[in-house]
Amino acid sequence: MENKVITVTSPLLPSLDDFIPYLQDIWNRKWLTNNGHYHQELEKALCEYLKVPYISLFTNGTLPLMCALQALRITGEVITTPYSFVATTHSLWWNGIKPVFVDIDPVTCNIDPEKIESAITPKTTAIMPVHVYGKPCDTERIQEIADKYGLKVIYDAAHAFGVEINGRSILNEGDMSTLSFHATKVYNTIEGGALICQDEKAKQRIDYLKNFGFAGETTIVAPGINGKMDEVRAAYGLLNLKLVDVAIETRRQVAVKYREALANVDGIKFMEDMPGVRHNYSYFPIFVDAEKYGMTRDELYFKMKERNVLGRRYFYPLISEFSTYRGLESANPANLPVAHEVADSVICLPMYCGLSRKEITKILQCVLK
Repeated sequence: MENKVITVTSPLLPSLDDFIPYLQDIWNRKWLTNNGHYHQELEKALCEYLKVPYISLFTNGTLPLMCALQALRITGEVITTPYSFVATTHSLWWNGIKPVFVDIDPVTCNIDPEKIESAITPKTTAIMPVHVYGKPCDTERIQEIADKYGLKVIYDAAHAFGVEINGRSILNEGDMSTLSFHATKVYNTIEGGALICQDEKAKQRIDYLKNFGFAGETTIVAPGINGKMDEVRAAYGLLNLKLVDVAIETRRQVAVKYREALANVDGIKFMEDMPGVRHNYSYFPIFVDAEKYGMTRDELYFKMKERNVLGRRYFYPLISEFSTYRGLESANPANLPVAHEVADSVICLPMYCGLSRKEITKILQCVLK
């Protein structure tokens, strides 16, 4: 066990004994996909849990982003962040939309609202911020800017399952929000995702788009795609929804242990909880100041790896550094100094509800030298 690899994350899994009766029922119904019983049940349950009016399930977390852009008829340019997973910007590219990168806030790692206005052009139609590590964006300021310039706002909330500010879900901000239910997330359906919207008409359009554009047996109303979640994963998701609150609390306890141990380590910074926010503790990033710490981020990363502790340099490199986007004017490193500094210093420590006390100690020993 001493040489056991500690991965950066591990999936929340329901009991097989609990899952088998659901599978038996699915086998009996012989309805495996296309808005089946468990699909409908999971949409209802998630609306209630997440405190949102309408939710549409998808087979992964990228398709909701792509369909949100289609549903809102976004074109031209969209202002977004370089500090995210590539799916954020890929969804724009696949829709023929030009991403325009702006820098991030050094504290939250979210898009810096004060940098948005200067990036707006006559071709700008929307803003796509990301709630990085589940930390809420400055939604109020972003909405002010969007209203001033007549822009739509689509939040990539892949990390933000269950996150609330003063009891209100952050998924209700903007025009639409998207979630990922990938196996690495706080809440997972193995693969999966969702799109949250605020009215029934938008929900109907989204459901058409994720099912080839069908509005009836012989009627196609849009050039849709196949993004439907199947019954097996929907049933799995219903079971995991019963476990997620305990999982989040366990993650919180891990975060507390990390913070207590690292509080006085020179050259290591980490994020604190935000006032009034119900966090989900999806990640625990630390930021390494090589000069103060006496070791670069990469030296620490590979040291951890040698000891079978797999951190993740998340997000590194920046999206703007990938060959697909490097040629964009907004991808110029001079335009994104904070994002580059953060990307070059970050390591996400292992964070999941199954971490043992012994494993937490081993992880911390790597960082504490």
